[in-house]
Amino acid sequence: MIKRSSKSYIDKLLNENPNWKILDIGCGYTAHKNANVICDVQDLSHFYKEKKFIKLTGNILPFKDKEFDFIIASHVIEHVEDIDLFIKELQRVSLKGYIELPTILDDNLVFENKKEHLWHMEFDDINNQLMVSKKIQFIEPVLTVSSEKNLLKYFRQSLVIELFWENSIEFRIIEKENENYKKISRASLLRKFVSKLFRNIIR
Repeated sequence: MIKRSSKSYIDKLLNENPNWKILDIGCGYTAHKNANVICDVQDLSHFYKEKKFIKLTGNILPFKDKEFDFIIASHVIEHVEDIDLFIKELQRVSLKGYIELPTILDDNLVFENKKEHLWHMEFDDINNQLMVSKKIQFIEPVLTVSSEKNLLKYFRQSLVIELFWENSIEFRIIEKENENYKKISRASLLRKFVSKLFRNIIR
């Protein structure tokens, strides 16, 4: 089962279960405060001195089956080449967890996402299923990560997908490569903005 949730709900859930063994994977320097174990491809053991840190060196997570009560994968899946294996590994090592992903809009707006992200994510609310497709850059990026953080305060639901799962993660990889689309240029957006602004001024 996988469904939409919210980070605030997850924070409350983890605070109410202090005895849970919690893994945060691929978090960089921003691990969840309730995580007992951190796993990342970078060696961040010097940063997480108060937590157990394990460096990831391959595709298989270095943990036993159902070792964790909860696993957090925030802004990780869109980077992973073998997405099928990674999702299966999440299900193998934990009973449930939280997945946070950028929306297609957010993925297109941020400069850093252009080269680093491999997949687009959508959520099918009818079938409660994560929909995964190869990334398409529909628009040239206009935001830095720091400016995106300012927008997240007001437009989080438009920019982030927040999911809770238990027992299984239903997902489907779909093909979109052959769809016809016209890339939106920054110049055309700017021209329309300036034109609209000018019309408002002369009224």
